Amino acid sequence: MDMQGVQKHVLICNGKSCVKNGGEQVAEAIRDEIKKSGCTKFIHTTKTLCNGQCKNGAITILYPDGIWYKEMDEDSGRKLIKEINNPIPLEQKVLLDYKDHQFFKKETE
Repeated sequence: MDMQGVQKHVLICNGKSCVKNGGEQVAEAIRDEIKKSGCTKFIHTTKTLCNGQCKNGAITILYPDGIWYKEMDEDSGRKLIKEINNPIPLEQKVLLDYKDHQFFKKETE
């Protein structure tokens, strides 16, 4: 795939634990929402193997933002794509954020 023009890269965990927690369905929902929104040239997806956060699965990671999302499902996958240009898309599902050249755990209220 030609990545020129791509603005966001969504990594969707499809490791064993995440698949048990719906990772495959999350990937399908995200990809479907990207097609519906007409953003296939701007948002690229990759299904990964384990990202090491099994207890928080299904995990989805947004780059270049460096945001890790926890406990994703089909609805939150679709919502992520709808909010992808917000300052912190899908903020209620953020597990890790990236600032000052390091990841930090996002404290949720």
